[in-house]
Amino acid sequence: MQGIVFDIKRFAVHDGPGIRTTVFLKGCPLRCFWCHNPEGIDAEPIQSVKKIKLDEFEFNKKEDVGIAFSVDQIMDMILKDRVFMEESGGGVTFSGGEPTLQPEFLLELLKECKREGLHTAVDTCGHTSRQTLSNILSLTDLFLYDLKHYDSLRHEASTGQSNDLILDNLEFLLRSGKKVRIRIPVIPGFNDTTHDLKTIALLLTSFHGTVEQVDLLPYHTTAQHKYKRFGVNNRMVGVKALKKEELAGAKKVFEGKGFKVKIGG
Repeated sequence: MQGIVFDIKRFAVHDGPGIRTTVFLKGCPLRCFWCHNPEGIDAEPIQSVKKIKLDEFEFNKKEDVGIAFSVDQIMDMILKDRVFMEESGGGVTFSGGEPTLQPEFLLELLKECKREGLHTAVDTCGHTSRQTLSNILSLTDLFLYDLKHYDSLRHEASTGQSNDLILDNLEFLLRSGKKVRIRIPVIPGFNDTTHDLKTIALLLTSFHGTVEQVDLLPYHTTAQHKYKRFGVNNRMVGVKALKKEELAGAKKVFEGKGFKVKIGG
């Protein structure tokens, strides 16, 4: 079995506990204005041109974004770092894009990771089928769950999809007793007002089950060069990045509702 992967990040420390290998699967059902992995949105491989400078010379190099890998090939790369994972309490995180868009490939990867005794995390936007979540439930130690807005219409206007399915799936995961860490990208002009944040915090208190932690992820501009490189329309031109200290008030909002909160991933 093969799947399409557009990046593999070794020694990752922001995608779950400890030192991790993060595998980025291609394809996403959302079209978020602020997406920091625009090359992972389309499910199919694409080709881009990468500029390389050596001294005064500049070269254009064609680069494939999205490569077909077998489960065995991915596991070979993951297991190279087993010792770092074990010593740090880390493991493997499957991200994207949206990893559940390749459900069979993701399922087989998770099975192999559990056979090897590795801690597993799935970073998901939540817009996926209940059957897919049910299939991976017992094989996933931690869900990193994106929550972008409480209002369905505003969510759809900025991501291309309503949040109805996302909220239903979040309720399902929490009721199942799985460890769930909520990740909220704080985006200027979208969900960064005190009202927005208080309402999201209040929404989280309505679910049955325990949220392990809330991660507030400040909007950043480090990925903007990708939009030009991959020919994707950048709808966040001119929007300034948020500094971590600017989210101190947001942190207090969620702490006031009893949540453990971290600024950053």
